[in-house]
Amino acid sequence: MNSRLIAARVLNRVFQNGQSLTAALDDALSSNVVEAIDPKDKAFVQALCYGVCRYSHRLEFILNELLDKPLKDTEVKALALVGLYQLEFMRVKPHAAVSETVQAARKKPWAKALLNALLRNYLRKQDDLTQKANSTPSSAVSHPEWLIKRINHDWPQQAADIYLENNLQAPLVLRVNLSRVSRESYLKQLDEQGIIAVAVDNAPTAIVLDKPVQIESLPGFSDGDVSVQDTAAQLAATLLDAQPGQRVLDVCAAPGGKTAHILETQSQLQELVAIDIDEARLRRVAENLQRLKLSATLLVGDAANPQKWWNGQLFDRILLDAPCSALGVIRRHPDIKILRRAEDIDHLSALQKNILHAIWPLLAPGGILLYATCSILKQENELQIRAFLDSNEDAVELPIDADWGVAGSCGRQIITGESAMDGFYYARLGKR
Repeated sequence: MNSRLIAARVLNRVFQNGQSLTAALDDALSSNVVEAIDPKDKAFVQALCYGVCRYSHRLEFILNELLDKPLKDTEVKALALVGLYQLEFMRVKPHAAVSETVQAARKKPWAKALLNALLRNYLRKQDDLTQKANSTPSSAVSHPEWLIKRINHDWPQQAADIYLENNLQAPLVLRVNLSRVSRESYLKQLDEQGIIAVAVDNAPTAIVLDKPVQIESLPGFSDGDVSVQDTAAQLAATLLDAQPGQRVLDVCAAPGGKTAHILETQSQLQELVAIDIDEARLRRVAENLQRLKLSATLLVGDAANPQKWWNGQLFDRILLDAPCSALGVIRRHPDIKILRRAEDIDHLSALQKNILHAIWPLLAPGGILLYATCSILKQENELQIRAFLDSNEDAVELPIDADWGVAGSCGRQIITGESAMDGFYYARLGKR
């Protein structure tokens, strides 16, 4: 099957059905229809899908400039975006991009004629279209208008960098399991395999690879020597500071990267309980722990209703990786710019508040709760924590002394791209 047609169908699921790009790609590339596809073709399909999602707002603007009336056939529209992306951003030869995209329309003669005319018209008017796209904020930075307003309001000085970073491919970052191998030793193993990588100053376990590789091909991966986890997420275990003999609760734990890191960092816990509302996602936690030869108590449960799963024993440490807009990881999941809506933020903020208030009674006096999100919006982060502190007299902020992130009225915010990290927020709360 034509690679561009596969990409268009994946994108159609995202744009029209609201399916995540990850799920849509998994469905399309693992189906029997494309079993015989060459690995290079699969990589090309992925590049097209991620690229169109990254630049969807810009490409849609250009497409609308080229059309006399909107395209009703959503699959053909997706093909048009695939064609424009190749011409605007890829090193595909223009004649190949046009001809292969046109051929992908298959048994729709009208669509072939339209795509051929549209893409050739783009090539003739490219300079003029680029100038027009650059003069409109949403298409210039390829973000939805509502998100531009929020980012400009919260981070006026950093906004331009955030838009730029959100449209770049995120680096592949590894977390070395220091209970099995030193970071220096693992870097040597990578070097022996010709894999270029560097250590990260902000986290003692983090390594950034120069180029993505097949995860399974990494030395010691199957033995648990290393895991994939962004540097920003690796900061959680250190900030939680779990001590021997303590009981730890990991709230909204899936897919389990932070769960595993806590256990790798502190092997002498009395117990680590990991809960998640999604049973399927909790199975991923179990799989990750099994590969790393670690164990924890896994519970399916609603964090906002702990009375249904909590046994009454208090915890010394709680990690609350709160459900959020995920706007700090757009570069890893560019479909967030397409699927997320402005009204989602109020809903998520209310959910975060409910969970935070519901989980707080489970923390023992003298204990620490670490609140984390992969969002860059203050409504989900420092404003959320400030409101919680104002309404809970037994809660006190424990300042984070670090050389990463931006200090807010409480907690610290990592801006997307800082030291190659995802956008992340952390606040440490102590119980009096």
